[in-house]
Amino acid sequence: MVSRETAVLALAGLALGIPAALGASRLLSHMLFGVTASDPATIASVSLGLAVVVALAACAPARRAMRVDPIVALRHE
Repeated sequence: MVSRETAVLALAGLALGIPAALGASRLLSHMLFGVTASDPATIASVSLGLAVVVALAACAPARRAMRVDPIVALRHE
């Protein structure tokens, strides 16, 4: 459940961030050196890096949630 929620947030961020980045790169294209405004390799590598960071960030809360006894969690709610 924790991993799923984290993945949904990351996918929403990518869905909003990639078009925003493409728009911003067109505005800042005069400052880009060695890449085009919509370089697919750069976008793919940044998206992959984000996926790795999200997976690492979700590991600790997911492991903590797996250790909780369901009966104890239900009693506290």
